[in-house]
Amino acid sequence: MRFVHPDFDLTAGTYGLQAATSGRIDMVEADASVRQAVLILLTTRPGERVMMPTYGCDLYQLIFAPNDATTAGLAIHYVRRALERWEPRIDILDLDASQSAIDPARLDIRLGYRVRPTLNEEQLMLQLQLMGPPV
Repeated sequence: MRFVHPDFDLTAGTYGLQAATSGRIDMVEADASVRQAVLILLTTRPGERVMMPTYGCDLYQLIFAPNDATTAGLAIHYVRRALERWEPRIDILDLDASQSAIDPARLDIRLGYRVRPTLNEEQLMLQLQLMGPPV
């Protein structure tokens, strides 16, 4: 299914569900499908999927944490653990998290990965708004 959420995929030009010319829901393929699966994985809380209670990423646990190096390290740990467990189609090339230069309450998570079937390298950035005490 082709669904782009504006809060999580900042590189996309159009958002929401899209219809194909046939009238059916447009589907993503190849590397776009992997990118979508990674975004869904990282924004799903464990326990949200009824038949897969451990599927997801624990990033939500950081919402009330201070935006410091410890929180950034935990974010990296949670993302790496989720991707290694649930997304076998990628190799993680680079994973980093740091406080945003623009918004001190935002944690920017940068992921560089290689799609194994195509060997294409992709980049993804997640922005996590934190509610913790100021640092």
